[in-house]
Amino acid sequence: MPAAAPLELWLLRHGATAWARSGHHTGRTDLPLLPEGEEEARALEPLLARYRFTAVLVSPLQRALRTCELAGLAGQASPCDDLQEWDYGAYEGITTAEIRRSVPGWTVWSHPCPEGETLEAVEQRCRRVIAQAVALAAAPISAGANPGPAAAPTRVALFAHGHLLRSLAGTWLGLGAAGGSLLALDTACIGVLGQEREQRVILRWNAPVQWP
Repeated sequence: MPAAAPLELWLLRHGATAWARSGHHTGRTDLPLLPEGEEEARALEPLLARYRFTAVLVSPLQRALRTCELAGLAGQASPCDDLQEWDYGAYEGITTAEIRRSVPGWTVWSHPCPEGETLEAVEQRCRRVIAQAVALAAAPISAGANPGPAAAPTRVALFAHGHLLRSLAGTWLGLGAAGGSLLALDTACIGVLGQEREQRVILRWNAPVQWP
């Protein structure tokens, strides 16, 4: 019996914004890309054009939507509310250094965001995104496609935000959303999640567009 095509989740962080550059927490504030962020997003297009994506999901915030557009995948994209960045509540627009003046040692991974989203709520969103991606990847097979004995990976692209994508990777690995604390992700860089046999793994992480 032919093996199912392996699944790859391509995690694409949006290009640079003013607050991404300055370190201010940017959750639901709908900032545009900087000109340099648009250039970062355009640089993704030649690489992504070399691959086939079964589905593309994108955060509804404009920095992710514009990155997806400039990267050449807007025509396939479907909005996904669960891919929005963390709701930082009272810490929106504030840097970690500013927060630590009143809460020493604060991190988004270990401390609450007053009036914002809990780590558990973020993890639940990540689990829903993963389940949606798995279902989208399985759809061509259930519709009658034969993946063959050595099928190419089924790829789903996810355009979103730094902390959310890090949380999603941690959830994929079985570490929970807090596992994202171990995984730095720069603007307009790519992470690829997949499997080695039955084990969920990271195939690439924080990769710039110049990789082969």
